[in-house]
Amino acid sequence: MGFLRKHSHKDFSTNQVVQVYRELQKSPYTSDEEAVQSPRKHAILSSESLQTTDSEFEDISYPEGGLNAWLVVFGSFCATGAVFGLINTSAVFESYLKENQLRDYSHSQIGWIFSIYLFLVFSLGIFVGPIFDSYGPRLLVAAGSVVTVASMMLLSLCTEYYQILLTYSVLGGIGGVLLYAPAYGSIAHFFNVKRGFATGIATTAGGIGGIVLPLLLQYLLGDDGVGFGWSCRILAFIFLGLCSASNAFIRSRLGPPAKSVTLKSIWPDFSILQDRGFALATIGIFFMEWGLFAPLTYVVSYAKSHGNTSAESSVLLALLNAASVFGRFLPGLLADKVGRFNVIISTIALCVGSILGLWLPAGDSKPILIAFCICFGFASGSNLGLIPVCIGQFCDSRDYGRYVTTANTIASFGTLSSIPMGGALLGAGGQAGWERLIGFSAASYSVACICYTLARVSVTGWELRKKF
Repeated sequence: MGFLRKHSHKDFSTNQVVQVYRELQKSPYTSDEEAVQSPRKHAILSSESLQTTDSEFEDISYPEGGLNAWLVVFGSFCATGAVFGLINTSAVFESYLKENQLRDYSHSQIGWIFSIYLFLVFSLGIFVGPIFDSYGPRLLVAAGSVVTVASMMLLSLCTEYYQILLTYSVLGGIGGVLLYAPAYGSIAHFFNVKRGFATGIATTAGGIGGIVLPLLLQYLLGDDGVGFGWSCRILAFIFLGLCSASNAFIRSRLGPPAKSVTLKSIWPDFSILQDRGFALATIGIFFMEWGLFAPLTYVVSYAKSHGNTSAESSVLLALLNAASVFGRFLPGLLADKVGRFNVIISTIALCVGSILGLWLPAGDSKPILIAFCICFGFASGSNLGLIPVCIGQFCDSRDYGRYVTTANTIASFGTLSSIPMGGALLGAGGQAGWERLIGFSAASYSVACICYTLARVSVTGWELRKKF
């Protein structure tokens, strides 16, 4: 705004104000001093670039609330509940499959089932994001709903490794990305200042699903339950209800950008990695995924190997996911006030502290293991909620889908390798195997913390009090 005050004696057309506003929207700074110190390079405005319409000024403003905006958040909540709720049940599925259909397979081999699912959810987003930016969410969400429900129905019929891999991992992963990418992208069209808060609310669905679904599955798969087939079908019906709400409420507020401004393509664009801060944040997500999914997948097996029953182990997973609900919500609200990168760096450091300070020495101690699940759940949940809003610091809302899905595609190679690597480090179990797995998770989070710190420094310098 200092630019406008400096030139206040000049007459600006509406089109020129719109263009200046767009340039300012790309910056994460809110004050003149911060903007002056920003290392970002702003484009020189040409006369052709100023040919915009008055209505576009309204398009690039953000409602920051209202019925339609919060209904979009609710629709996104339901979509992420289906995608990440299933992810958060992986520990129960892994433990059950290891004891039943896949008893002859190693932890590492079974781990590929869940890692391929995660890989597809995040990697295919690089194609889904640009499609969302250009054509909106409607068809993507509808297709994702059909595929997600179908994958669980077909999973109920599976008995062999390759069948589970094709239905749960491949088909489920494709359905997941078609829901996940437009769910987050639509929120960015309605919120800017409150984006961290709104996204945090939507991501709590994964944590809530992680509370309810593991306990439900533990009962359904138990001795008095309905068996594997009907357990999967019941999940499919739950996802059908969630996806129906997603189709009803997820929408885009912004139309596709005018061709005279920018021509969108459905193909990925890796040139955005030339932004050093964005590239460092993307690498940070990669290592964060490495550190995250080993505890999420193996915490139930860890608890069982240290004297806990199946029911007690499932309760630990539910506690972890319950803590993540608060982690996705509260830090998102704080991040909008003190800076999104400032908060995520702190919560990543908390993940490292909880792994080394609680999980590593836990052993057979149930109180320490409970404390770890609560602390790690809160910290890791906040990371997942803040990742998309941190990436949003480097772009405007029209390119949000492209940036988030590009980052997630690169990070998806971390999810692909994390669970099998954790299983390989674990081996046949034993204290040495668990220590290797725990050390791997802590080291991964440590590298992620360094990357996010450097990403912040690349934009703000070493000013610790900067809001970013």
